[in-house]
Amino acid sequence: MTTTTPPPITTVDPRRWPDVARVPRARLRATAARALARYAAREAGVRITTTDPTGADAAEGPVLYLRDPEAFHRRLAVGGLIGLGESYMAGEWDSPDPVALLTRLAEHYVELVPRPLRPLRHVTLPRRGLGDRNTRTAARRNIGHHYDLSNDLFALFLDRTMTYSSALFDGPGPRDPHTLASAQERKIDRLLDAVGVGPGTTLLEIGTGWGGLALRAARRGARVTTITLSAEQRDLAVRRLAEAGVGEAVDVRLLDYRDAEGEYDAVVSVEMIEAVGEHYWPAYFSALDRLVRPGGRVGLQSITMDHRLMRASRHSYTWMHKYVFPGGLIPSVEAIERQVRERTSMTLVDRTAFGADYADTLMVWRRSFADAAAEVDGLGFDAVFRRMWDFYLAYCEAGFRAGLIDVEQIVLERAR
Repeated sequence: MTTTTPPPITTVDPRRWPDVARVPRARLRATAARALARYAAREAGVRITTTDPTGADAAEGPVLYLRDPEAFHRRLAVGGLIGLGESYMAGEWDSPDPVALLTRLAEHYVELVPRPLRPLRHVTLPRRGLGDRNTRTAARRNIGHHYDLSNDLFALFLDRTMTYSSALFDGPGPRDPHTLASAQERKIDRLLDAVGVGPGTTLLEIGTGWGGLALRAARRGARVTTITLSAEQRDLAVRRLAEAGVGEAVDVRLLDYRDAEGEYDAVVSVEMIEAVGEHYWPAYFSALDRLVRPGGRVGLQSITMDHRLMRASRHSYTWMHKYVFPGGLIPSVEAIERQVRERTSMTLVDRTAFGADYADTLMVWRRSFADAAAEVDGLGFDAVFRRMWDFYLAYCEAGFRAGLIDVEQIVLERAR
């Protein structure tokens, strides 16, 4: 393998991206990482090359193109998957199809490390500190880290409903921003139907987003209270609801779920539990039980993962925590069921999984984001940010395509 380094494809500002700008010194450890990378590539059927692959090359299977092999292996040696992501952000590696590459690696997750070393896999990963817990102050900071980036940024790749969670498509067909918008409305309607939202319903939504669910609930005649920790999301949601003519039917509050009061006919929360953190799951489920009336229903939409994988990785500090969603943890269905059993008077009455739809949702988002590169630059985000966001969307899509993660709508009913 040649070590000729092509010109960099990103310029890294060390003030904005200190760990991306800095390549670790670990030359000796990089030798071991090079051997492990070759082993993993063989096991997963991935081709590693230092020659810029053509379209024909990509058709032969997943390709990992190393623009700077030395930097790539040093980062891998020191940071593992964090190093893999930072190396992509720095432009040290690429692929004609990052989703296909990451999907193949995810499908062979267990085999990527030689059997004698597998017991050490989670021991050697960076660990979360106590400061990673979502106290009220930390939760507001962590939500702001992602959701307060820029409303204009999210508008560039989300569909017209401004919905930032998995859609629910209606069978096979084209996957584009138009069909995505219809699929998002279908997802929202299914959840509202499941918890019985109609004229006169009092509804609490935990996690406002940009107001799409509250808008559709209000159009059904519901009285909606929706809470969020994102100031930017709240401001845009209030504007959108007013422009749609339902502003008087919806109360948008900047409020932590732990401080919510009252009793509602129904409570919904779409892909918010992932940001709660394991330490606060008891508080979250106790709040759901307290806030829904006896006989009322709670509708959750949650990304989920296998219980054993969740337990093995729950204390690990990952690239996703560092750059995208600090403080988060994807729960397993078993973990959710345990919290419901131990912390509430509710029972689970319905579950629907649709992980393939999330993969397609992410595919449309990633294409739209790539198409809006000039507009992203115009908002003041640099090339490293664009590669970070591209890796994030590709990484998530690969997880759903490989089946490592899923998404479910889960409906709970409180005892009368």
